[in-house]
Amino acid sequence: MDGSVTMVKLIKLIENAYEQKYPNTPITYGVPEGRPNGSNQGIKNLLENRVQIAAISRTLRPEENSQANIKLIPIAQDALAVVVGINNPYKGSLTLDQLKDIYQGKIVNWSEVGGDDLPIKVINRSTKSGSYNFFQDVVLLGESFAPDSSNFITFQRDVTTPILRELKNNGISYTTVAQAKNQTTVRIVPINGMSPVDKTTLNNDNYPLSRSVFLAVPNQTSLAVKKFLELALSTKGQQLVKQADFIPLE
Repeated sequence: MDGSVTMVKLIKLIENAYEQKYPNTPITYGVPEGRPNGSNQGIKNLLENRVQIAAISRTLRPEENSQANIKLIPIAQDALAVVVGINNPYKGSLTLDQLKDIYQGKIVNWSEVGGDDLPIKVINRSTKSGSYNFFQDVVLLGESFAPDSSNFITFQRDVTTPILRELKNNGISYTTVAQAKNQTTVRIVPINGMSPVDKTTLNNDNYPLSRSVFLAVPNQTSLAVKKFLELALSTKGQQLVKQADFIPLE
């Protein structure tokens, strides 16, 4: 397997449960050294037959759909959280339009959204990340991010902890709610007045950065893969979804 960094906790829980049930079928998440490479590389590895399953946090692109007979199996609901450092004096909400303008370089100072007179340091996820693609589609409406500069940094590797460390007192970034909500060094910024920490908001599909996460597999696949999918969708699997701070399927 390979794929999403943001799904690591969830996939590891399912993987452990699978290996307990089927000890003769070991699983590695991440190619080649057991470290996941992001949704985009996961799909690429699946298309090139390097892995049998890709865990991804976005839907397939048209060119990916046309290359192979792949199906997406939703296994959980998720949401992106917009985050700032805990020492950032900004404690307000942002609209989706303001977030778009920040990531396109049109809003460059916290004072422009009601905060202190501080330059906004934008920390963007790697282009390999499914969260990057989702954010670009939903927030930027498919348009381009601002180019990299001293206050706009795009990480090369799909990682989360180094991004959160970079926020300090004027940075902004995004990650999954599961990765953000238990962090003591960041604060989640409400979007359109709604916080993704509120499960009612997520369950009602009101939060604008909600999404599904998937397992991508070939249409014709092995018995071992089918059993992994069955486990992920089972009552046990959905309990693990909740344990990983994702939202179970209804």
